[in-house]
Amino acid sequence: MVISDIKYFTLTNSSGASVTLSNLGAGIISVIVPDKEGNMADVALGYAKPEDYFCDGPCMGKVPGRYSNRIAFGKFSLSGKEYSLSVNNGPNHLHGGEGEECWANRIWFGVQNRNEVSFALESPDGDAGYPGNVMAEVIYRWDDECRLTITFRAKSDADTVINLTNHAYFNLKGEGRGDIKEHTLQLEASNYLPTDETLIPEGILASVEGTPMDFRTPVKIGEHLFDDFQALRYGKGYDNCWAVDGWEKGVVRRVAELAEDTTGRRLIVSTDAPGIQIYTGNWLKGSPKPKSGAEYDDYDGVALECQSFPDSPNQPEFPSTLLSAGEIRERVIEFHFTK
Repeated sequence: MVISDIKYFTLTNSSGASVTLSNLGAGIISVIVPDKEGNMADVALGYAKPEDYFCDGPCMGKVPGRYSNRIAFGKFSLSGKEYSLSVNNGPNHLHGGEGEECWANRIWFGVQNRNEVSFALESPDGDAGYPGNVMAEVIYRWDDECRLTITFRAKSDADTVINLTNHAYFNLKGEGRGDIKEHTLQLEASNYLPTDETLIPEGILASVEGTPMDFRTPVKIGEHLFDDFQALRYGKGYDNCWAVDGWEKGVVRRVAELAEDTTGRRLIVSTDAPGIQIYTGNWLKGSPKPKSGAEYDDYDGVALECQSFPDSPNQPEFPSTLLSAGEIRERVIEFHFTK
C-alpha cells in the first residue's frame, strides 16, 4: 500500500453535520453530529494517521470481506467442493483473512457525487481462498436528518459466499471522551446465538429471557458487561450475534437504538440483515493513536454490525450467505443520528 493512495471524502449536510470516509477499506473516518444543545462532536472512533488504518486489529470503521465475522476452521463447502481459507483468529477464519486478504485493508475506487460516495472493488477468483470473480460496491449517503445509509452490493461469476457489514465503533459522548458503559442499548431481538469458546455459533438460537443478553428494553451496556455468564466470559464482554425479530429478506427495519443521556444523542440502526453483532470494544487497548490524542482503552466504543450470522456457510439452518453466479446481492444499513 502507498500512503498517497489513501483518499478522504467528506459529506456535509445543511446543518453542518458531516461524515468523512476513506477509500482504504471503504471506511468511516468520522461522524460529526450535534448533541441536544447543538454542540458538534465526532462520535466515531478513529486514528490520527491515515496509514494506521492499514491492517489494524480493530478493523476500525472499515468494510471486512469477503466474509465478515467467523468461519469455523477456515473451511466451507459449495457444490461438494471444499474451500480452505486462512486461519487468523484462534482456529477460525475472521473478516476475510489476514492482512491484505481482507477487503478492509485494500484501496477501493472511490467517487463522490453530491451527498453520496461510492466505493468499488474487484476480487478475483481464488482471492483469499474464495471462489468466483466478485465485483463489490459500497455506497454511503448522508442526508439532512443525519441519516447515513450504507448500501452494499456484490455480484459473482461463480457461486461463492458473501457477508458484508461496516465495522465502525461509536461513542455518543464523543470520540476520546471515555467508555460506553453508561450508554443504553435496545435491540429488537428475542434470541441470540450461543457460541463455543472460539465464538463459533453452536447452531441454535437461545432466548435472551433472564440473561445478560436481554436488551429488548433499554439497558446500560455496563450493567451486565462483566457478569459471570458464558457468552461474556468467552468474549471479555459482548461480542455476540443477535437474531433480528421478524426478519424478512429484503425488508429494512429498525433493529437497535443506542443512547447517551448526558448529550442526548441517539443512534437508531435499521437494516435488512438477519443479525446484528454487538462488540463492546473489548480489545481496543493498544490500538494506533486516536484522533483525540488520548489512547483508547477497552470499552471506549461499541460496534453495531448488521450482518448475516457467523459461520453461516457451515450451518445450513441459518439464513443463507450463498451468492449464486450472476446474482446481485444487496444489503442496507442505516445509522440515524438524532437527539
